[in-house]
Amino acid sequence: MFESAELGHSTDKATYDEAVPDLRAALLDAQFELLDLKQFAVVVLINGIDGAGKGETVNLLNEWMDPRHIEAFAFDAPTEEASVRPFMWQFWRALPPKGKIGVLFNNWYTDPIRERVERSSKKADFDKQIDEIRRFEEMLDHEGVLLIKLWFHLSKDGQKKRLKELEKDPKTRWRVTDRDWHYFERYDRYRDVAGRAIRLTSTGDCPWTIVDGSDSRFRALFVGRVLLDGLRKRLDTAQRHWMPRKTAAPLPPAIDSLNLLNSLELKQDMGKKEYEDLLERYQGRLALLTRDPAFRKHGLVLVFEGGDAAGKGGAIRRITAALDVRQYRIIPIAAPTEEERAQPYLWRFWRQLPGRGKIVFFDRSWYGRVLVERVEGLCSEADWMRAYGEINDFEDQLVQAGTVVVKFWLAISKDEQLVRFKARESEPHKRFKITDEDWRNRERWDDYARAVCDMADRTSTEIAPWTMVEADNKLFARIKILRTVCEALEHAMAK
Repeated sequence: MFESAELGHSTDKATYDEAVPDLRAALLDAQFELLDLKQFAVVVLINGIDGAGKGETVNLLNEWMDPRHIEAFAFDAPTEEASVRPFMWQFWRALPPKGKIGVLFNNWYTDPIRERVERSSKKADFDKQIDEIRRFEEMLDHEGVLLIKLWFHLSKDGQKKRLKELEKDPKTRWRVTDRDWHYFERYDRYRDVAGRAIRLTSTGDCPWTIVDGSDSRFRALFVGRVLLDGLRKRLDTAQRHWMPRKTAAPLPPAIDSLNLLNSLELKQDMGKKEYEDLLERYQGRLALLTRDPAFRKHGLVLVFEGGDAAGKGGAIRRITAALDVRQYRIIPIAAPTEEERAQPYLWRFWRQLPGRGKIVFFDRSWYGRVLVERVEGLCSEADWMRAYGEINDFEDQLVQAGTVVVKFWLAISKDEQLVRFKARESEPHKRFKITDEDWRNRERWDDYARAVCDMADRTSTEIAPWTMVEADNKLFARIKILRTVCEALEHAMAK
């Protein structure tokens, strides 16, 4: 794995001085072509042995290229804001938009490797973390992100020599810490653990490049050429309409008319008196649960999907009536903005995740990728097919971090939807709720029904199941939703 990087490559000053001007010019040309094209983003991962020149390389890239279009992030101990959210949250927020380059120093590999070196995680846990990282990077690749992964390496003797040199010079002494020597003492184990992480995540689409960090001039030219080569290959391919690959098995054909939606008994009985009694009971129950000290160990994500006029807004209002307004946010999801279109599709949802003791309502959600985008042809089949697995991974990370994820599909009949559409048109204070798009979506009823059934089959998991809500009777639907939220919180808080 590291043999070639321990050969002691070097570049003399004359060769370096001759090569740098042309390399810098080519990198700048590629950078501005990337900026003009705006078809993909570039993420450069900087990892490796302490003393191997990682920091110097980040500074050099900013010097050689236009720093206005390079976003560099260094991750150390998580901030208080990051510590109450899933591990990957801080990295999602650092992803650059299309046309820009993001340099991530000490990124999603750092903690898993260090924890395994210190034996604070088991081998099985480490392998699971690394597998999650591999799938995350696969998703970035499919979303068009160019991922360049650089591991800066030194031999054990080379690291010792480098650390001593830095300590000896008063100008660089501050760069060597007790932690650097701590990991030097564990060099052999660190090398083995890092080698396993690299082996398990160096794929054909997202390979690692091992950088010999022993000579600064060799290292600088090597990294510059790796970055230029990666940029040029993708830029040239982008002109030929680069496309991701399909990564999910084909969906089974519909063999008869019975499906998850039309098997529901949509007209449920519930009168107003029963509703008011149950509403008071469950709102009170929910209020106590969200004020319980045990809730501070969890976040709550509530996902509301359903047909137009199914009653999502009314159901959300009955939940918020039981909550402290400081505890929750409601995120209505519409068509993505220009800023959001410049990022992987899950980016805008990662940004909105709640911390512990907080609640976020998603009025429509990431499931738009496998619903409206699928039905309306707003993304390719390859995109929405792979999204099932990516969504399951996303929700798994939320649950692992202590977030309770509750998902509702509000189902109404076609006849009941028509009644509600006409009522909205006739009432002045509700007229804004009905649009031409609602009527157009109604014409795709069967297509949406198939998409919903496929969605439930592929994303209703043991950790984040779908609750199908019979919503022709709004009163029944609201009570079922409130009861489900209470039961989900009680289950999580009892663990």
